[in-house]
Amino acid sequence: MISWMQKHKKWLIITIWVSTIAFIGAGMVGWGSYNYGSSATSVARVGDIDIKKSDFIKEYSRLYNQYAQMFQGKFDNEKAKMFGLDKQALATLINRALILNLAKKYDITATDDEVVKTIASIPVFQNNGKFDKKTYKTFLEQQNLKPKEFEEDIKKDIIIKKLFKLLPALSTQLEEEAVSSIFTIGDKIKYKLISTKDIHIKPDEKKLKEFWEQNKNNYKTETKYEISYIIQPMLKKTFNEKEIKEFYNANKTKFRDKNGKILDLKSAKEQIIKAMNEKATKKEALKITIKLKHNEIKPNKHTTISESNNPFNDELLSKIKDAHLNKPVKPVKIGNKYIIAVLEKKTDPQIKSYEEAKADALRDYINSQKPKKLLDLANKTYKNFDGIVTDGFITINDKDKINLKGFKAQKFLSELFTQTNKNGFIQISQNEIVLYDILEQKLLTNEYNKSKQLATNIKSSIFNANLLKDLQNKIQIEIYYKGM
Repeated sequence: MISWMQKHKKWLIITIWVSTIAFIGAGMVGWGSYNYGSSATSVARVGDIDIKKSDFIKEYSRLYNQYAQMFQGKFDNEKAKMFGLDKQALATLINRALILNLAKKYDITATDDEVVKTIASIPVFQNNGKFDKKTYKTFLEQQNLKPKEFEEDIKKDIIIKKLFKLLPALSTQLEEEAVSSIFTIGDKIKYKLISTKDIHIKPDEKKLKEFWEQNKNNYKTETKYEISYIIQPMLKKTFNEKEIKEFYNANKTKFRDKNGKILDLKSAKEQIIKAMNEKATKKEALKITIKLKHNEIKPNKHTTISESNNPFNDELLSKIKDAHLNKPVKPVKIGNKYIIAVLEKKTDPQIKSYEEAKADALRDYINSQKPKKLLDLANKTYKNFDGIVTDGFITINDKDKINLKGFKAQKFLSELFTQTNKNGFIQISQNEIVLYDILEQKLLTNEYNKSKQLATNIKSSIFNANLLKDLQNKIQIEIYYKGM
């Protein structure tokens, strides 16, 4: 029995990880397989359902904010393009529309009463456990959402949930036992972590120069931008009470306390004056831009900027990159001032000489060779090495019993319990490998108490993914979106 599980546990583990796939992203749309058309208000049409541009923008924004949180704010439009956020957003909406087409076919709907009850049950809209209409409206205002659009989205979610309740993927006892067995296989092992830190490389001049020749296009100077600019400091104007009151009435929703409540005129006065000065300063900066455009004035400051030498900010550099020569870019606020800049000259990257690139080439050569040497070392030593022996038998869940930091222990165990060889090695990353030797193996008596739910989740994920693939083949999909 144990030998059978050791041979087949790779399939079982792979199946378990399938459960991490969310159904809505399981059947990704095949880009390039559809004809592009045109539409004034839609980005795509799926069966009888139009995907509106407004929905696409909302989904893209949701994904963008999600990635921004993951990257702790270090996320921008370039990274969004690299990750294909627009394609992810459109794929999600297409898959959602496919499910809604299926629901429509079987006349599955949601009533207004169901929508009201669902919204009332959402904790963020409640005050002391009860639905609060004012809180609800304030939330939608802050999110720039219209009640009708939000309620329509809630209705769609209810319909999708109803549909999937009609298609339950219940697990069988055999499936639950198969899942449970993975978590009760115990291995007693010897293991050792080796890394590129253990590898030392001293290339000779000839090899290094050959490496530079092959990769010299990677070693270029930065693009440099010679700019001239004018600084517009923040204005400190005096406003009368009538002006302040008018500005407040036109913008009162922008002045809130820490709890999101709109401040009264008196409490917000300092913020109002600041906002009015910022608006006046921006207006003055725009006037300067127009004067520069018509050569009525000349910039009084000059400098050269690049990616590594940028005394301003990323926004200004981005605008300069897209600017036309001798034309001012839109003012950029930096601190308490606006910068109005003009691109005077752009110097494209040049290939560095060997001597100029030598230090970077040496670093890259060593970094490129170390992973190869590490694999060589692993192949030479995995059958005979001195390592750490586990204290008794471990299972796939016993990452705390492995002397590896962070994610390494879990990754190692996840891979270990897919191996069919008694000894070998598992690559944790490009720079780290764990050697292992399975000394003993047995079936432990403890039971995994979540096997029923996990088996059901696995089955549901596989079913949902296959359902989406089937719907993609049966329902016509027209994509009008041409990219950002």
